[in-house]
Amino acid sequence: MIGEIAHFLALASALGLILVLIFNAFFYSAGRHANQDILSYKLFHQSCLLIFISFGLYIYLAITDDFSISYIANHSNSQLPIFYKITSIWSAHEGSMFLWIVFLTLWSTLFIKSLSFQHQLKKGTMLMLTIIILGFLLFLLITSNPFERILPFGVLEGADINPVLQDPALAIHPPLLYLGYVGFVISFSFITAYLFHGDIHYPWEKDIKNWSLIAWIFLTVGITLGSWWAYYELGWGGYWFWDPVENVALMPWLAATAFMHSLFASSKSNILKTWTLFLGILIFALSLFGAFIVRSGIIDSVHSFANDPQRGLYLLGFSGFITLISLGIFAYRLPNMQSSKLIVTGSKESFLSMNNILMLTAIFSIFLGVTYPLILEFINGDKVSIGPPYYNTIFAPLILLTSIFIMISLEALWQRGMQARTLLIAVTPTFVISSLILYFIWYFVQIFSLLAYIGIYSGLLIIISYLLKGVISLKNKTYINKGSFVAHLGLGLLFFAVSMNSILSYQKNINLFLGEQQFINNSISEFKFLDLQNIKASNHDVVSAEIFIVHDGQPIFLNPEKRKYFARGQITSETAIHATVLKDTYLTIGDQLDDGSWTFSLQINYFIKWIWFSSALMVIGILMTIFKKKIL
Repeated sequence: MIGEIAHFLALASALGLILVLIFNAFFYSAGRHANQDILSYKLFHQSCLLIFISFGLYIYLAITDDFSISYIANHSNSQLPIFYKITSIWSAHEGSMFLWIVFLTLWSTLFIKSLSFQHQLKKGTMLMLTIIILGFLLFLLITSNPFERILPFGVLEGADINPVLQDPALAIHPPLLYLGYVGFVISFSFITAYLFHGDIHYPWEKDIKNWSLIAWIFLTVGITLGSWWAYYELGWGGYWFWDPVENVALMPWLAATAFMHSLFASSKSNILKTWTLFLGILIFALSLFGAFIVRSGIIDSVHSFANDPQRGLYLLGFSGFITLISLGIFAYRLPNMQSSKLIVTGSKESFLSMNNILMLTAIFSIFLGVTYPLILEFINGDKVSIGPPYYNTIFAPLILLTSIFIMISLEALWQRGMQARTLLIAVTPTFVISSLILYFIWYFVQIFSLLAYIGIYSGLLIIISYLLKGVISLKNKTYINKGSFVAHLGLGLLFFAVSMNSILSYQKNINLFLGEQQFINNSISEFKFLDLQNIKASNHDVVSAEIFIVHDGQPIFLNPEKRKYFARGQITSETAIHATVLKDTYLTIGDQLDDGSWTFSLQINYFIKWIWFSSALMVIGILMTIFKKKIL
């Protein structure tokens, strides 16, 4: 009965949102009154409240093991802890789509409440948010119904959640990622309302600035947490594989990063206003494209949720409809938004514009890499795969140019050019110091990879330029934007750490009998298979190996595991990691061979922790920007 109530509330919410659209369409044509606006706002908020209540009841159904609900029966189990019963809701398509809508509704409700009743863009923003929420809610109820019953009696026991998803990091990763994805619906809807309203002189940037920064934080943390989980849980030993679904998460992030920078410039002058408006639309359009890719089954990926052409066609049509509405209004207003001011050559705005172009180039390159195999397969049936070499080759020069522009823009001024001689004197110390450090890295490492060294140099340019600027600021007691300082240090560290990891890390596959010992290389002088234990856990069997390693003279004990889960019969690997400041000793156990020996995969991953630390620095920098009193 509770399931039917939750289903009814979701349907009632959809009906309420439809009425909001009808009322507003009528009122726009017949003239408006304050009471009509009040009715519209209340109906919108009550409809959103019904969605929250419906989702709350759905959580109760999952906790109480209502296996008459098909989705819960297929993705939960009575033996699961309550935490994983709840997180099982977003472990597959229908439940995760429900969570997507809940977060979409949450962002919308909070933003509409934050605007004053007299705000000139409140009505238009609410209308756009209503269309988007309603579109996804109808998608859920028509094509992906999570309330579907198993009739007449359901099943006695659920099929269990996928074992690799039974991890705290992955349980938190999708909600954070979704909060980032759908958070940019605020900037998208507000910009669309601003363009529709037509008052091009209204300072709209201040209303969505912090909302956009918070959404960027959620998206960054979500991507980083997913990368960290894949590293320690899946036994891959990496952090980014240029998988299509990873790529459709990266595209909104790149657009959002460009949007944030352009937003600050636009709030100072109208020169980059059109850039900012376009980027604000692009972010959510790319999020919609990502939803289509992940949920249509059009690509093969470990991250994809569904394989249903009906769902894919709905999402493609709805995403195209929403995007075309916004872009159409943007194109209509574009002639009126052309500024009489020109970007001053050598000013901070000019370098921001160049980096915007580079960001869009990167986004287009990723988009092409994702869609080209699909287009080719549709035309002639050929299957092609576009992998890391394509992306690495394109991104290396883009990252280098971006880093150079970031370094130069640090010395540039708003709407004022700099003489070439002055600029050259300012950036020469950074070039010299970075070049010397790069030479010493090559001298000690004696490994050469052009793409990796471009990444290292790019990171050094950003790090050194900001450190020098910080030292000069402290010495002269001049102002420096601390949030920008920390965030850009994080970006430079990201480039540096990823590139150092790529040239220093290595992998060794080892076969050993129990009690056997091997010499690996000069740094790993001993690798010994000490023991093997069979352990019974609550819902799985464990094979645990005890390995003794002497790495750089340091003794290390590691216990990699293989687990077989009872409900699904699925076998997973649990990595063993010994972490230090510079490197991780990373070990996974494979299969037992016919001769009785066991296979192991040993990886030494350098600078891996620095990658996630760099993301933390970027997030901290944006938080400092949000909470400081004055943004320059």
